[in-house]
Amino acid sequence: MLKPAGSQCNLRCSYCYYLEKGRLYQTATGHTMSDELLEKFIRQYMEAQTMPEVLFTWHGGEPLLRPIGFYRRALQLQRINGRGRPVANCIQTNGTLLNDEWCRFFRENNFLVGISIDGPQPFHDSYRHTAGGQSSFEQVMRGIELLKKHRVEWNAMAVVNSRNADHALEFYRFFKEIGCQYLQFSPIVERITQRPDGLSLAPGMSEGGTLTSSSITPHQWGQFLCTLFDEWVRNDVGNVFVQLFDATLANWCGVAPGVCSMSATCGQAAVIEADGSVYSCDHFVRPDHRLGNISLQPLAAMLYSERQHQFGRRKFAALPRECRECRWLKACHGECPKNRLMTDSYGQPGLNWLCRGYRRFFAHVAADMDFMKAEIDVGRAPANIMGRH
Repeated sequence: MLKPAGSQCNLRCSYCYYLEKGRLYQTATGHTMSDELLEKFIRQYMEAQTMPEVLFTWHGGEPLLRPIGFYRRALQLQRINGRGRPVANCIQTNGTLLNDEWCRFFRENNFLVGISIDGPQPFHDSYRHTAGGQSSFEQVMRGIELLKKHRVEWNAMAVVNSRNADHALEFYRFFKEIGCQYLQFSPIVERITQRPDGLSLAPGMSEGGTLTSSSITPHQWGQFLCTLFDEWVRNDVGNVFVQLFDATLANWCGVAPGVCSMSATCGQAAVIEADGSVYSCDHFVRPDHRLGNISLQPLAAMLYSERQHQFGRRKFAALPRECRECRWLKACHGECPKNRLMTDSYGQPGLNWLCRGYRRFFAHVAADMDFMKAEIDVGRAPANIMGRH
């Protein structure tokens, strides 16, 4: 994951965990990736790949704060260093800076565009504000309409927070109404604490701190997932793709889930910052997880280092006893380490804050799957489910 504009953003979402990362840069020029670093990154990144297709993920902050010329240069460098290998690009944006020129560029170059939007306007505007504190909803919707106009492939990334979590159906049906077929959502679990590095959000895999007002409770998360799953599985399987549901069902079947938060290990989503610094994970951009800098060390050496392997293995190694004994362990593998801030019933640290919500959801899914299997066995499966699993 590459952050060409670092943590810079034209919005000031009140739950954002990344805005404060700008304090880690030693110089002002570190906030924006230079052409020299871009060339070095693309060359090293493509040399490090072991798969036939190379995927570039452009993230932020807000990556559209860099001009189109920056990305045209990136595509040129991909062709030069690709040696005929297919290359795919995806970019995550808040959508407010999209215009016809950007959308033509994305269409012509087959970009997948992820749009950050938190549901209908009252929910979205609760936390996603402009730098001046104003609504951003209409600008985002304008961006989505432009993507549709230019036939750009897009999906939505929605944050589930204390405001929208209690309105799962209204939230989900909104995305269907705007034509979204691919939906990711992420729960907010953030804590405020005092840190020696000057940052205010508590790091993952640590206890203490005060939960932010935007964070959700385990009860909210479980209720949200169960309600949304019932709607999806009865009406939209095969038509709408919800990343978390796909990952859960994949884990159920013993297949790699394709999303790191639900995988058995971490370490597959390292972050390259605008100053060339490399960190183990987007949620662990902090000094103790800095692997180095591409100006000083080869990217491949950092990505495949023992230190990064240890980071990945730690996800399972640090699970408390309650997790290891849980009947649903295979469904979530403890979920994202950043949310492990609780002590389990045996007094061991590392229990996920959302654990009770996930347990409720997994039990609910299991009951639904047993029901569907029984219906299929007697030939009474709903038409929208039959043949789509």
